[in-house]
Amino acid sequence: MSNPTHQSEMTSSKLRSSFSFPNLLLSCFNFTLFILSAASLAPIVLLRMPPASLGLAFLIVSCISLLSSLVGFCSQLTRFCFITHISLLLASLIGQILSILALFTREKSSLSMLKTRRDPKEAKLLVRVECGIFMAMLLIQLLVLVLSCTVHTCWVREYEGLEAEREATAKKRSRRIARVQEESMANAAKIAEIKAKEFDEKMKSKYCQWVKTDFEG
Repeated sequence: MSNPTHQSEMTSSKLRSSFSFPNLLLSCFNFTLFILSAASLAPIVLLRMPPASLGLAFLIVSCISLLSSLVGFCSQLTRFCFITHISLLLASLIGQILSILALFTREKSSLSMLKTRRDPKEAKLLVRVECGIFMAMLLIQLLVLVLSCTVHTCWVREYEGLEAEREATAKKRSRRIARVQEESMANAAKIAEIKAKEFDEKMKSKYCQWVKTDFEG
């Protein structure tokens, strides 16, 4: 009989090979998101350190994006961090949308709330760079979200198909073993029956010889 651990390893290897290209694409997106999230920390730090309340909110959004990219790598390896990954992605997306709205539509008020001591032109440039990075992060995270859900759904379907196939194979094997056992038991019963008949015939022949001997005597 095959080892269940060996079967699970074969199943995992089949699944990894089936989704090698989507996983590679997802890894590239997560890596890009990691770089953008790390880069988005720089403008806020350069504007004011320690940051004001709005700058701290932007830093939290960047850190959530950074964490979601790291969890994305882990979810590709284990498949057990999927819900955590999606939750972080959604939280980061909401934060990025609000940040983009604040920086893009209310640039002057955002600058005043950031309380920077830098030159107004430099501060405006840093705010626009931050807004651009957030827009790029938003686009990448939308792609990561869609691709992660698609890969996970296909992975679950394929895993269920492989499990059903393995169960069907196990049932066939058990039926085959049961059939072999029934045939061996039937053969054993036939052999026992033949031996019993041979024993009866021997006893009859011996009985006939005894009767013949007694009659002659």
